[in-house]
Amino acid sequence: MAEPLYSAAGYHDVVARIGRAAQAAGRDPRDVTLVAVSKTQPWEAIQPVLDAGQTVFGENRVQEAYQRWEGKAPQVVGALTLHLIGPLQTNKAKEAVAFFDVIETLDREKLARVLAEEMQKQGRRPRLYVQVNTGEEPQKAGVTPPEADAFIAACRGTYGLDPEGLMCIPPVDEPAGPHFALLKAIAQRNGLAKLSMGMSDDFETAIRFGATSVRVGSAIFGARPKPAA
Repeated sequence: MAEPLYSAAGYHDVVARIGRAAQAAGRDPRDVTLVAVSKTQPWEAIQPVLDAGQTVFGENRVQEAYQRWEGKAPQVVGALTLHLIGPLQTNKAKEAVAFFDVIETLDREKLARVLAEEMQKQGRRPRLYVQVNTGEEPQKAGVTPPEADAFIAACRGTYGLDPEGLMCIPPVDEPAGPHFALLKAIAQRNGLAKLSMGMSDDFETAIRFGATSVRVGSAIFGARPKPAA
């Protein structure tokens, strides 16, 4: 009998690895949230992971997420927590506030202002994370570490926002640990309890440095399909 094309095997493996990493760090595995990165995945790949009990998913683009999740059975959608983990354009802020439970990519004052206005209009307040560009890479979004304290203060004082944590994506060609340590230090001095850090290649390291959520895609779903030539 042929093996099914899609299964929850990768998901179960990641959950077990999170548990082992947390225990090795002297932490409760329940204190680490797995954000399953469903971006670009076909529904056939997502369904087995949903069936296995995963309820927290991460998406990169507002429209793509809406197309993937809108119209699904109410009992599924009502149980979900959807994270926006990709860059957010201000012209998509209205849709993002309406659709997502968590926005992890707050990274500039213009976006803070627009999000604050939309939250006021809609009476809906998604949880917010400030994205920090720990490697100060010009091609990446995020406030730089020297800017982070002032930006967090502006979010709170100027725009009335209440970020709950920080998010980062370390440079691919550097050890991740120092970047995770830097993010944790910024969070601690600003009184932020949540740290979204760690992906498929480094989530166990992130847990050791205090990650409260890890964003894992390929280790759960396999490599993303390449676009057709």
